[in-house]
This record gives sequence, structure tokens and C-alpha cells, in this order.
Amino acid sequence: MQKVYEFLKNAGTYYLATVDGDQARVRPFGTIHIYDGKLYIQTGKTKNVAKQIATNPKVEICAMSKGEWIRLCGTLVLDERVEAQESMLDAYPNLRKMYTTGSEGNTAVYYFKDAVATISSFSHEPEIIRF
Repeated sequence: MQKVYEFLKNAGTYYLATVDGDQARVRPFGTIHIYDGKLYIQTGKTKNVAKQIATNPKVEICAMSKGEWIRLCGTLVLDERVEAQESMLDAYPNLRKMYTTGSEGNTAVYYFKDAVATISSFSHEPEIIRF
């Protein structure tokens, strides 16, 4: 999991794919964080992406860095603990201008469950990481 975190952190921007009815939706993301031994992402509770994850929590992430690309698929689990939300916003303090924590806050943090990451390039065999 640490290698997946480092890859996505180094990439800076990754693309998260969700499903909206029968339509795929992809958008850029940048938050990636390890908390309590799990890999987390963050978004706003009222955004369409949060609604799509609530309906179908199976997602995929894709990013490129230094001639390699990663595809990470798995199931996202909403973590409503204030500690998890605070940890994410501590890691990305610039988000505190837009997001608040707690049951009345507007931040949603999710961790990956049953995740499979594949790191590929044209110069080596794919590396598969499960967590």
C-alpha cells in the first residue's frame, strides 16, 4: 500500500472513475493519505462524486508518473470518524478553506477496501499490489 500511496502522491493528480447510472464519470483528484493503516481519498459530501460513490462504491483510479502508470481499483468505504477527516485535512491544510469536519461538516473521507493496484510501463512487467 505504501508504494501505491507514494506513486499517487508523486503523480500529484490522479483520475477517479465512478459510475453514474449507465455513464462512467472521470474527474481529477489530488488527495491521497494513509490513516489508521488504510489508503484514503477525500471529497465534499454534497458533490456528485460522493452521491455516485454512495450508490456504487466500486471505483478506479488512474495516474502517470515518470514513465509508469497505475490503475487502482477497489471499493471505497466512507469513514465518518472526525479523526479520519481531521487527519486528511491536516495533510492538506489548504483544503480547510473549503471543508469542515464533523457530522455537520462538508468533508467526506473514504478508504479503499479489497484494492488491487497495477503499476505498468513499456519497460517492465506489471507489478500487482493488493491491500
